[in-house]
Parts: sequence; structure tokens; C-alpha cells
Amino acid sequence: MTGRAPRADARRNRVRVLEAAEAALAVEGVGVPMEDIAQRAGVGVGTLYRHFPTKEALVAAVVAHRMALLLRDADELLAAADPGAAFFGFIDRVVAMGTAKRDLAQALDVAVADQVKRDLLRAVGDLLARAQAAGAVRPDVEAADVMALMPAALSAPDRLLPVVRDGLRAAP
Repeated sequence: MTGRAPRADARRNRVRVLEAAEAALAVEGVGVPMEDIAQRAGVGVGTLYRHFPTKEALVAAVVAHRMALLLRDADELLAAADPGAAFFGFIDRVVAMGTAKRDLAQALDVAVADQVKRDLLRAVGDLLARAQAAGAVRPDVEAADVMALMPAALSAPDRLLPVVRDGLRAAP
């Protein structure tokens, strides 16, 4: 390895593979063949395997990419004028992402590095602290509690997300 940055076309191919994999995984699940992902991305199978030697590596990269986007959203929401709306909006985004990409959400525990999980917990904690200081969220809730509630909200979002949201709200 030369230590040089990848060529522009290699970077574009990687992005195309990640986007195609995310779309394929969302529709077909983790059983989608790597060949199908390569075809969707418009690259050869060899190119796909050069970037991601295994399907597990590809799924991990897709999940990590989604998590990075969520973390970016959380950081942006820290500047929102309404901390309560920002906190609950972030919860809604997490559930929407997990619902739309259920297989990715199920792969989360396996595929996402511990550092990404810690970063997400930190982001939730930062948003939670602001929302609590504004009186929008119960003071006895911790970031780990919010994270523990996410699988329930993901399992039946139409029914359970409102319950989770109501349970987190501060008493009037």
C-alpha cells in the first residue's frame, strides 16, 4: 500500500457501491447477492470486492455510513432553537431510518463498531440534556434509557413510537 489517497474514480465507485447496497438491502434484505449490488452500482463484481471483500464488510460500511449521517444530523440539531423539538425530531429520524431499512437496523448490533455506538449514545445524551434543561423531557431519563427504547419503537412505530415519545415527555 502506498498510503496515497484513492483515485477520484475509485472514490466515486465506492460511493456508488454504498448507495446501491443501501437501496438493495432496504428492498431485498441482507440476502441480496453481491452480484446484484455490483450491477445496480454499474461496476464489476471485482470492483465491489476490491472495496468490500465480504458482504459483512459491505453491510457494516452501509450501516456505519447511515450512522455517520445520523450523527451529523444530531450535531446540527444541537443548534436548534427548540431543544425539545430537536430531541424528539432526532428520535423520529432514528425510527424512520430503522423502519425504512429494517435489515440494516437488525444488523446494527453486529455491524457497527463500538466507537460509532458510543458516538450515537453521546449524540443522544447531548440532545437529551438540552431537552431536559428546556423542560421538554423528564429529568429522570438517561441517554441509555432512550437507546434501550429504540428497538421497541422500531418494532411497531405507528403504535409504539407515540408511547415512547409520551413516556419521555416532562409532565406539564
